[in-house]
Amino acid sequence: MIRKNILSIVLISCSVLIVSCGDGGKFNIEKGKVGHLTTKTTIQELATIFEKDSIVKNLSEGALGDNYFQDDDEYLIFEKSGKHILTIIPKEQLDSTSTIKSIEVHDIRYSTETGINKNSSFSEVNANNNINRIESTFFTATLFIDDLNATIAIDKEELGLKDFTTQKVTLEQIPDLAKMKAFIVWFN
Repeated sequence: MIRKNILSIVLISCSVLIVSCGDGGKFNIEKGKVGHLTTKTTIQELATIFEKDSIVKNLSEGALGDNYFQDDDEYLIFEKSGKHILTIIPKEQLDSTSTIKSIEVHDIRYSTETGINKNSSFSEVNANNNINRIESTFFTATLFIDDLNATIAIDKEELGLKDFTTQKVTLEQIPDLAKMKAFIVWFN
């Protein structure tokens, strides 16, 4: 009887230790959440959230610039080892109190509850998510996944399409092994 109690205590202790040593959701992707980033996270909070990492800021000219087709501000997050893990775009340019518009995921450790990450194939994405629609550009087919409020871009060369058109692409045309070009979670 005492051995069973000791065994139970050891098992419970090990379970608590394993849970407490986990990543704390650091790499989870859900609707409105990527790791510790949420729809309420502001740009000024990035320095605290990624204090052990490096942040590279590519800022636009904002309203002061002459370029009407300017790019958005970008905050590229790199681990200290130099590995690019995320690209964050704010809703408002040149505003540190702005919340996040979108996050492009570059690191395979970031994944959904069903295991979808940047290296997932089309068959894995299709089997675990409801793809609501597909839009074509000259170079990519973009899959819209409303359950995650995310888009996944697949290069048209992965589909065997090399012509410079925006012809409609269907789910049936996408090979099971087609890889993602981009995985973006939207916060709007």
